[in-house]
Amino acid sequence: MNKTELVASMAEKAGITKKDAEKALAAFVDSVAAELKAGGSVQLIGFGTFKVAERAARTGINPKTGDKIEIAASKAPAFKAGAALKAAIK
Repeated sequence: MNKTELVASMAEKAGITKKDAEKALAAFVDSVAAELKAGGSVQLIGFGTFKVAERAARTGINPKTGDKIEIAASKAPAFKAGAALKAAIK
């Protein structure tokens, strides 16, 4: 499912226009991104939790040359599915 299909599905299930559904989805994505950027997390009971995963610095190997390289520490968005979402998929 891509964004257009998601917006259409949201509009149909909520009984709203596609334009309103697209605004709601954009607001959700912006809100989650802002909270993660601020260092927080977003927990939706039954659905899951969006949080920032911190990756430690490490030594890697360049597969082409075999040389060791230093990989810097970084942060990445992560999602952990909730129990209700896991159960719905089974």
